[in-house]
Amino acid sequence: MNKDSPWRTLSSKVVYDNNWLSLIEDQCLGPNDLPTKYTYLHCKKVAVGVIPIDPFGYTWLVGQYRYPLKTYEWEIPMGGSEVGEDLLDCAQRELAEETGLKANQWEKILELALSDCITDELACVYLAKDLTMGIATPEDTEKLTIKKVLFSEAVEMVMAGEIRDSVSVAAILKIYALKLDV
Repeated sequence: MNKDSPWRTLSSKVVYDNNWLSLIEDQCLGPNDLPTKYTYLHCKKVAVGVIPIDPFGYTWLVGQYRYPLKTYEWEIPMGGSEVGEDLLDCAQRELAEETGLKANQWEKILELALSDCITDELACVYLAKDLTMGIATPEDTEKLTIKKVLFSEAVEMVMAGEIRDSVSVAAILKIYALKLDV
């Protein structure tokens, strides 16, 4: 849905920049036509997640320590697309890196805008089926635990607050709600 913006950007500057994100500060006229400053994170990568499901209703979760939260979290396999990278290619790469799995069937099931009042970060999630197992090759910055669970257990983990990552929660509950052949 595209509507004309009630905001008018007068100037924009990058306050901080690295390989993953930029902090942008805009001087604007807000919807009330008064001058204001709007600062937000511009993410350079799209978050791409995968829910792999085998014929017996099992899926794979990835556990890792998340530094910003200072907690260990369970999530679906996920990573960030490189600039210009096809999102399906990213999904295939991340699934293989994190779990060792490869899939022959892919379906895009979800697109999300994450925390859209402070960031332009987007996410995309694929359902992966017709799986074959290989060897996981996580990045050297990742210390991952892989857990194979029934998809119904992943739903229970969401409901119990054991899976809190927004992309993982949204994707698991969407598949559950739509009963997408699980």
